[in-house]
Formats: sequence, structure tokens, C-alpha cells
Amino acid sequence: MSSTLVFSAMFFSLLLLLLSGMPLAFVLISLAVLFTILLWGLDALVLTVLQTYDVMTSDVLLAIPLYVLMASILQRSGIIEALYKAMELWFRRLPGGLAVGTIAICTVMAAMTGIVGAAVAAMGILALPSMLRRGYDEKMALGVICAGGTLGILIPPSIITIVYAATAQISVGKMFAAGIVPGMVLSGLYVSYVVIRTMLKPSLAPAPDNIEVGWLEMFGSLKSLFLPTLIVFSVLGSIYAGIATPTEAAAVGVVGAMLSAMLQGQFTTANLSDAAMDTLRVTTMIMWITIGAKIFVSIFTGTGGADSLLMFIENLELNRWLVLLSMMGILVLLGLFLDEIGIILLCVPVFMPIIAAFGFDPVWFGVLFLITAQMAYITPPFGYTLFYIKGVLPPGIGMETVYRAILPFLVLQILALILFMLFPDLVTWLPNQLSQRLVS
Repeated sequence: MSSTLVFSAMFFSLLLLLLSGMPLAFVLISLAVLFTILLWGLDALVLTVLQTYDVMTSDVLLAIPLYVLMASILQRSGIIEALYKAMELWFRRLPGGLAVGTIAICTVMAAMTGIVGAAVAAMGILALPSMLRRGYDEKMALGVICAGGTLGILIPPSIITIVYAATAQISVGKMFAAGIVPGMVLSGLYVSYVVIRTMLKPSLAPAPDNIEVGWLEMFGSLKSLFLPTLIVFSVLGSIYAGIATPTEAAAVGVVGAMLSAMLQGQFTTANLSDAAMDTLRVTTMIMWITIGAKIFVSIFTGTGGADSLLMFIENLELNRWLVLLSMMGILVLLGLFLDEIGIILLCVPVFMPIIAAFGFDPVWFGVLFLITAQMAYITPPFGYTLFYIKGVLPPGIGMETVYRAILPFLVLQILALILFMLFPDLVTWLPNQLSQRLVS
């Protein structure tokens, strides 16, 4: 059977079963087993065992449950509430101060947890009622929470970045470093948009009541930054100082999260049990999808599908930038229907040979990939952030308001994607500098 025929059969079978509503992990595994038997017979099922063993013994993927556990503990530690109180004091005088502060906290949370849901859920509970109570425009309030929450995809330690690095077989540390500048740029774009919109139309974010707050109280609130800063530096600092691998740094982060919860008086048996159950659920989902995708892609590769696709694209003699734009378009389109873990595991093994053949940097491409993931997270109909925020919407605000709220921020993400495509050094400079420093 030709590789083209196999690819077509696998693709349309995958699409059909996904449209039926079956979970992605079970769709991938069932199709992989079926096509393995059809192509090579029952004896070839050893392939599924080998791929499963490869996933379960991966040192890189071991970081995932540790980072998820760290995020789950921090979410229950009381740190986020303390940060929000400090933000209210320091940003209240800025145009759109609460919205700007919300983006700032989402940026800090991204650097602490690397998980989108944690920031969106926390800000939906804390920041959304506060902004609405003070007369902020509903779309402005919802937009900053949804867009700010997605920064956890790009800013390290991001779970999705780890999955990408493991699948593309590149350094997790370099991918972490590559996400820092783009993450800060996106955060800055969101803040600039809020400030400029509010200055042009003050009714979107009314100024707070003229209540005097003493400098002593303001500086006293900064103590809430100590623990988050300590956690961020202990995780990322240990990686870039060459003291620990990303997996070992994740264990350091878990210890830091536990100490933070103890200092906040929130390290209880109930909180630890809930955090452990969250970790079990998220890790199990990721691992099942990873196993299914590894087996599925290995069949596609084993039949020569990847080589045939690469040869087909090279024979077209297209401009390499047109090929890159086509891949970005495919990723955005898939993001409307699939979760990002599944897209990474399905597309990266197929795209990487094309990226190498056209001379693109895989780390730079990884950041572009992660920005498309951010876009997918806030894009209807299946954007994960939309579902996270739906659970905390107050009465009277429907999902149509949320859909309109994310549009300006989606445009900002597209602008950022174009910016980093045109200026790759914005992405590659920091990881290259850190690599040279570690070597020297």
C-alpha cells in the first residue's frame, strides 16, 4: 500500500472519529492498532509496546507531573490573592489600572506555574468581579483575563513547551529561554492596548475613587512578591546556572511551592490531596495522548509518509516563507478543533524534517508554534480559555460577549506572530547567549 494512500486513510479516519466526539487519546490508539494490524500483521503490535515504553521512560516528560503539582499547590497557597491586593494598590492610578494589573499578575503566574487554566480561573474569580464592580467594560475585563492567561503557554516553565521540546528532540532549556522575550513582548502589547484604549475612551475603565493610600501600605504590599520571585528564580535560575536540568528544576519548584503554602498557612492535607488529584488527572490525559500520538505518527513515518511529504513539498519549488505560512495556517486551523498537546504530537514529527530542509531554526519555529497555540486557546468554538472563563461568568454575561472580548487580543497575537517571523533574533538571541555562557 502506498504511503499516500495510507496517509489519506489515516487522516480521514482520524477526522471522522474526532467529529464523532470520541476522546483524542482513544481515537489515536485505536487507529494506530488497527492500521498496524492491517499493514504489518499482529506481530507488529510490539511497536505499540515499544512506543509506550519510550514515553514512560522519558526523563523530559517526567517534568510534566512535577510542574503540574507545583502549579496546583501554588493555586491553593493564597499567594495569588496577596498578589492581587498589591496590584490593586500599585496600578490603581494608571489608565485601566485594574486591567493592567491583571495582565501583570497573569505574567507572574505564567512564570510560576506554566499552566493556562490556573491564571484564567484565579483572575476570573478575583479580578473579574472587582473590575465589573468598578464599572469596567465587560469586554475589556474578559479580554485581559483570557489573553493574559494564555501567557502561560509561552513564558517558562510552560507544560506545552516541554511537550514540544520532547517531541522535536531539542533542548527544553533553550525552548524555555526562547519563550521569555516573546512572552514579555506579548504582555507589553496587551498592557499598551489597555492603556491606549482607556486614554482614548476613559469610560471603558473608570478611574478609582480618590482614596489616599500611604506609601508605607504600598511598599508593605510588595512582600507578596517575595515568594513568587523566589520560586521563579529557583526554577529558572537553577536551569540557566547549569545546576539542574529542567526536570530537576521542576522538583525544586515543587519544594518551593510547598514552602510557600506553609508560610501562607495553606499547606493542609485537603489542599495537598486536591493538588495531587489535579496532577493525576492532567498528567494521565497528557500521557495517554502522547502514547497514542507516538504510535500513530510512527506508523505514518514507517510507511514513508514523512519522506514522501517532504519530497512532494521540495518538488513544488515554493518559496520557503510560503511553506512556513502554510504550516502556520494549518496549525491555526487545527487549533480550532484539537487540543495543543495533540497538535504538537501529531504535527511536529511531520513538520520538523520540512523545517530542517528549508533551513529554519527549530527553536524559533517552536516559539511561532506556541504563539499559534495561544491563538487557539482563545479562538471559538473550542478554545480552552473560553471554557475556563465560562465557569466563572456572572449572571447576565453570555459567551457571545466573551467571543467579542477576545477579538482585539487575537489581532495582537497575530501581530506578534508576524513580528517574530520578521525578526527571528528577538526569539533566538537569549537562548544563544545562554548557550554560549554555559559552554564558556
